[in-house]
Amino acid sequence: MTLIRSIIATLTLAAVSATALAEELKISTQYPDGNAVLNELRRAGNAIKEQTEGRVDIRYYPGGVMGDDQAVQRKIRIGQLQGALVQSGALAGSYRDSQVLNAPLLFRNYDEVDAVREQLAPEIEQGFADGGWQTFGLIEAGFAYGMSQEPITSLETLKAQKLWLPANDPFSEQIARAFDINPIVLNIGDVLTALQTGAINAIVAPPVGAITLQWYARVDYLTDAPFMYTYAIVALSERAFNKLSEQDQAIVDAQFRAASRTIDRQTRQDNLRSFAALKTLGINILDLSDMDRAALEAESVAATSLLIDRNQFSDDIYQEVMSILDAEREM
Repeated sequence: MTLIRSIIATLTLAAVSATALAEELKISTQYPDGNAVLNELRRAGNAIKEQTEGRVDIRYYPGGVMGDDQAVQRKIRIGQLQGALVQSGALAGSYRDSQVLNAPLLFRNYDEVDAVREQLAPEIEQGFADGGWQTFGLIEAGFAYGMSQEPITSLETLKAQKLWLPANDPFSEQIARAFDINPIVLNIGDVLTALQTGAINAIVAPPVGAITLQWYARVDYLTDAPFMYTYAIVALSERAFNKLSEQDQAIVDAQFRAASRTIDRQTRQDNLRSFAALKTLGINILDLSDMDRAALEAESVAATSLLIDRNQFSDDIYQEVMSILDAEREM
């Protein structure tokens, strides 16, 4: 009996020790529970727990319950959280050049996006790593288009609108200022009411967001010129990631990269379908003339120069992007 008790005690101690050694990675996201994005992240989390035999446990905090981007980063610094799924601009303080892909009217289509991402994504990931973040690939959020209650075909007509921009998004506000636009800054939850009351009459958003949040019902026009490309990342603090063994790091990296690729592909498909759906929902798609498009692109180059002067991203990385785009456009 003494031997049996000794064996049981040893096994119990081993189990307790294994539990104590388990690393819990707490990750915040604005996506609500049940969303397809969060479902894929949960799949990755379950696979990580299984493949590490419980040594790494992923816990998600959905729906923005941990606060805005600044609050989340503060909680990561003090160890209350270990990571987040965020828009790239949220980590611009660690790597400003990540914002170059968000430059206004930078891309004309998704083929150009793919060409730039193929060459630049490793550089962006390394920049985040140098800033203290472990990331797992870029996750497309899609093109944000100007949608409005009045036609927008030029910078002058854009300036005449009461344009909404999201709160806590300083880069988007910098872009608006560079175009000499005075935006109306509101939380996302206030946008529909503001459109209904006339407090705003224009938004910039990806098609899937406009449909999901019912904003499309309060606008009449979409200007078919991608105003901004947006993307997100799953980011873990370097400190938390480095606590894992090399074996477990490889498992976490593989699963989160697979999840990021899946979400990336799905988001593009959703946005393409949503763009087509907007036409059937009564939105007038405004095709710009070559002259109007050229004028807007020229204005965007001038605005981008101001962003560079204001240290939003470097001229070096912008020129790198433009070199890739020039080669793609000559094909």
